[in-house]
Amino acid sequence: METKKRTLKISFSTPKGGVGKSTITALVASVLHFRLGYNVLVMDCDFPQHSLASMRERDLKTIMQNDYHKRAAMKLYQSINKKAYPIISCKAENALTTAEEYIKSSPVTPDITFFDLPGTANTKGVLTTLRAMDFIFSPISADRLVMESTLSFTKAFLGLPESHESNKEQKMWLFWNLVDGREKTGLYEAYQRVINELNLLVMETKIMDSKRFRKETDDTENYVFRSSLLPAEPQLLKATRMDLFFEEFLKIVNL
Repeated sequence: METKKRTLKISFSTPKGGVGKSTITALVASVLHFRLGYNVLVMDCDFPQHSLASMRERDLKTIMQNDYHKRAAMKLYQSINKKAYPIISCKAENALTTAEEYIKSSPVTPDITFFDLPGTANTKGVLTTLRAMDFIFSPISADRLVMESTLSFTKAFLGLPESHESNKEQKMWLFWNLVDGREKTGLYEAYQRVINELNLLVMETKIMDSKRFRKETDDTENYVFRSSLLPAEPQLLKATRMDLFFEEFLKIVNL
């Protein structure tokens, strides 16, 4: 009897807003689904703004109105012969059951389900959903408030007593995002020492800052970077070191 493959549950999660969790989720989901051949499902649990579902609406509009994006979309979808990954809006408290119901009814089992959660840990359902993840990736930046809130949350989260919803195999990784090449390396080394002292896992790849992270598709007439319907262009991934991030990410999650 053939059994359905298991879908990995992954969240880019942080207790601090503005560090790029939704943008990274869209970038990773799009490259994995459109370029690397994986099947992806995205649960947009960031109620009430549902930023990824809103991004999808804007991306659809852009593809209809922008010739560069329209040509890129036609070329892509003819070559991959599959649809865009679904983005399902829900509340954090319903995220796990909603994802499970979708996967059961879907003819294609996702390789990965990404959960984009609210940044506030005391929002109903956030902790329960996070505890069920196979992997949590937390973006950090060389900002004292970001570091303090992320490190204190990470230590508290890892110290929670086990419960029936806990995933005992779960791994939590920090990663440097929006790194400014002009900043002194000593600053990163100091923060790295603190992370090491706390015995936390941190990825080797640092994602470089770029104004493209903040640009929607309707602002990018002649290139594709941040989009839920098209993968970021390889040269732009290389410029931000996202290409190296993908290599390390795939090794960690064993895909």
